Amino acid sequence: MNASAFMIREWRRDPVRFVRENFQVEPDAWQVDALMACADLESPRLRISLQACAGPGKSAVLAWLGWWIMSCFGDQGDHPKGACVSISRDNLKDNLWAELARWRDRSPFLQAAFVWQSERIFARQHPNTWFLSARSFPKTANADEQGKTLSGLHSKYPFALIDESGAIPPTVSRAAEQALSTVTVKLGRIIQAGNPISHEGMLYAAATKLKHLWKVVRITGDPKDPKRSPRIDLEWAQEQIDTYGRDNPWVMAYILGMFPPSSINTLLGPDEVADAMARHLPEDAYIHMQKRLGVDVARFGNDLTVIFPRQGRAAFKPVEMRGAKSHAIAARVAMAKRKFGSEMEFIDDTGGYGSGVVDSLELAGIIANAINFSGSATDSRYYNIRSEMWWLMAEWVKNGGALPNHAVLAKELVVPTYYFEGGKIRLEEKAFIKKRLGFSPNYADALGLTFAFPEMPASLILPGGSSYPDERGRMKAEYDPYATKSG
Repeated sequence: MNASAFMIREWRRDPVRFVRENFQVEPDAWQVDALMACADLESPRLRISLQACAGPGKSAVLAWLGWWIMSCFGDQGDHPKGACVSISRDNLKDNLWAELARWRDRSPFLQAAFVWQSERIFARQHPNTWFLSARSFPKTANADEQGKTLSGLHSKYPFALIDESGAIPPTVSRAAEQALSTVTVKLGRIIQAGNPISHEGMLYAAATKLKHLWKVVRITGDPKDPKRSPRIDLEWAQEQIDTYGRDNPWVMAYILGMFPPSSINTLLGPDEVADAMARHLPEDAYIHMQKRLGVDVARFGNDLTVIFPRQGRAAFKPVEMRGAKSHAIAARVAMAKRKFGSEMEFIDDTGGYGSGVVDSLELAGIIANAINFSGSATDSRYYNIRSEMWWLMAEWVKNGGALPNHAVLAKELVVPTYYFEGGKIRLEEKAFIKKRLGFSPNYADALGLTFAFPEMPASLILPGGSSYPDERGRMKAEYDPYATKSG
């Protein structure tokens, strides 16, 4: 630190120079705006809101600003004290905290001056008073408990970095606001970044009722904006705008960086999926229900064909195939039907990709159900059958469904969002899900297909010839689920 004192004074006035000289990167135009917005040294108490489209590099900017504050400010006996928070502990660990580690590793100065640990970063010379800590709040926390997440930042140089703030309640910033309120603060910063998806979160508050307190930097992938993020593919962005329109909620939020008229909601949270993957059910919790196979057929060479078995409240390990032709997929489905004993098979036939599989199965004497994801829903509450299947799958997870422990499936289930269009629940388009995931949600789509038809009891004629006592001798085709039972 002492050897770098002159350079630190220069960096303090110019965080763009700090980024260039420490990390050897050239910030994008919008990143320069964000960095310089935070460098207003005439304003000791600043709140910066990065209202971002999907994937422009906002977490990198949060990390750069965190390192800039840690490196460039402090007095004798008064050091920067900061805290990081995100929508969940895992999200913080995998994104912003990982970004902080990544950029430290690119800077000899930061490596020499600071120690990075799994939940704390501190100055080597002042480990107890010069730090940045990772914070989180449990999903069960009430408003008061959430508000305490950023407490304890008593310093002349307090700061908070809040990632994915589009879905974080405004109460989380309350303690950080208290840290800025003391007369001894020489420089304090609250910096948040997120996607404009919710009208309930901190990001929306900063853009509306609290806009007099916040400097808002809107980050866009709009092909017409000269300061658009170059990390958003230009042709892809224009294609989505042309296909869905600039007033489509997902285009507004994830490409244009604008708030849509109503909130976009997450279908499933990470904790809900983790709970379902840790859940183990006894056989008698699902054995009476119908066995089903959902088959998502690969559309392109890098996509997977996935066969997902489910019986009632239990989903089992999926089978994946890459580069398989229709007849090979059909043969594998037939094998799964024989081994698993499935009674209904649902094939994704959106765009006709599953037609060959359906035809091959029919030649083998298996009548499969071809499902077009854009087809009409069974229930008029849903925009289409795809929205209906995913919604029912999410409700199944929340209400006690057991999932196999599968890392890719877990990622696929927590990304999709929904909103209401014309009073109907509509799942976001696959193109947006695929863009944020980096791949197609094949596993989740395959599992979702098993919800294409209302739940049914298992066949009354069980494997091995046995049957239910009160229906002995009746064939499956004769079973009437609505009949009043006698006796």
